[in-house]
Amino acid sequence: MSASESDAGREGIRCRQLAAALGLEAAPAKVEGLRSTAKRLVERGWALYIRPGVFPPLGTPAG
Repeated sequence: MSASESDAGREGIRCRQLAAALGLEAAPAKVEGLRSTAKRLVERGWALYIRPGVFPPLGTPAG
């Protein structure tokens, strides 16, 4: 794990980490699909961004 990934782990979770946490393989197609879904959830107000591409850790309630 790189320094930027460990920083993101403290501040939030990236889609690649989210895919692994959900038991999905970290293949680019799976990660991009998850990223698309996560962005849609943010647009609808059901999830939050900490900053673009970084989401709150699992189990953190939205808004």
